[in-house]
Amino acid sequence: MPVKKYKPITPGTRFRQGNDYSALSGDRPEKSLLTKMTKTGGRNHAGKMTNRHIGGGHKKRYRVIDFKREKEGTATVASIQYDPNRTAFIALLEYGDGEKSYIIAPDKLVVGDTIKSGRGVSPDLGNCMFLDEIPLGSAIHAIEMAPGKGAAIARSAGTYATLMGKEGKYAIIKMPSGETRKILMSCRAVIGTTSNSDHQLQVLGKAGRKRWLGRRPRVRGVAMNPVDHPMGGGEGRASGGHPRSRTGIMAKGQKTRNNKKYSSQLIISKRKKRNKK
Repeated sequence: MPVKKYKPITPGTRFRQGNDYSALSGDRPEKSLLTKMTKTGGRNHAGKMTNRHIGGGHKKRYRVIDFKREKEGTATVASIQYDPNRTAFIALLEYGDGEKSYIIAPDKLVVGDTIKSGRGVSPDLGNCMFLDEIPLGSAIHAIEMAPGKGAAIARSAGTYATLMGKEGKYAIIKMPSGETRKILMSCRAVIGTTSNSDHQLQVLGKAGRKRWLGRRPRVRGVAMNPVDHPMGGGEGRASGGHPRSRTGIMAKGQKTRNNKKYSSQLIISKRKKRNKK
């Protein structure tokens, strides 16, 4: 999907890059699949701030997404819509009995396409299949980690995993992070990659657009006082010492995963390492 640049008629549009949304059908959301969303502003029941950088934002409603895809049969894509709660687009499906549901829209899925779910389904774009029936080398998304629990992996814009092999009762999946791990072949996945792959190319352009998304400003630790952050204080512009969080947890390299976690035995190779310098 193309990314459009704006004419620099205001400071906020000078560097702004946004999606042209040409893949959307422009329909209003399905009312039967909307629920109310409440905002906390990062406060708990006592009014105490427990999460920072949360507040404001445009009012929005939640679109109920069918992550389980347990309903078998043929469904027709009625529309491709924008979802304010996620980076990927969503597709409105209409089954033969009149039931409607939302799914995460695969890339290149268009209005009028038909998709299926269940056993004996062909590995076509948008079809939901069990991992034991998906051909090796296929790009998949919306993958379950436990049978019947619903999609948990590769749901954001432009992401996908690759089915590398099958070993006993497990399928070997190469994750979007680069990690290779085993997942039970009785889990489901959807064929194809997720939509809106150009999401990473957008530039908000101004701080106000960040506030529209419900995100308050974040102050750098080195700009604080020593009483407020481990990296604060110092004469002049001090580097701040070892990078760490406000609570003292080391950043850039410290391992935070529990080495006794039950799923460690399912991981074949770990994710790509960053910050090699």
